[in-house]
Amino acid sequence: MSIAAILISTIFVNNYVLAQFLGICPFLGVSNKMETAAGMGIAVTFVVTLSSIITYFIQKYILVTMGLQYLQTIVFILVIAALVQFVEIVLKKISPTLYNALGVYLPLITTNCVVLGVAILNIKEGYDLLQTTFNGIGASVGFTLALILISGIREKLELADIPEALKGFPIALIAAGLMSIAFLGFNGLV
Repeated sequence: MSIAAILISTIFVNNYVLAQFLGICPFLGVSNKMETAAGMGIAVTFVVTLSSIITYFIQKYILVTMGLQYLQTIVFILVIAALVQFVEIVLKKISPTLYNALGVYLPLITTNCVVLGVAILNIKEGYDLLQTTFNGIGASVGFTLALILISGIREKLELADIPEALKGFPIALIAAGLMSIAFLGFNGLV
């Protein structure tokens, strides 16, 4: 599969949040404010891309070589957890405001199924290093795009006249569902 096809597929057609429904917890939990959503998107982009590359090498040169493929999930989770700790330390030093705004959702990147899903699907699809890297970039850009779009919608909805029963989380779920339907329009591009 070409790099362009991988990018279009992971950003629009098979968006991990809107088409595969992975990463819904941070998608709904961090999408109240645009700044927080953008910060989370950047953090996830870093972790997904780097973990894709690292897990590729671990899978190819350690797990397969030693016949330990059954340890794939555990090893990948350890790699992801280490990367998230690194991001947490860096954010705490560079941007304490963003670190505090992300709160509990920053350590939850470790359990964000998008990160692990991308790493495992890279192996399942048989991607080489370049394809793995761009699949990680595309998946995280797609995640960030979905996160920023829903945060913009939620900021606008705060100003809208919405029935009391739908305010907050219920209207966010409706908006997410409508976004998912809208992204179905990209089917057939790849």
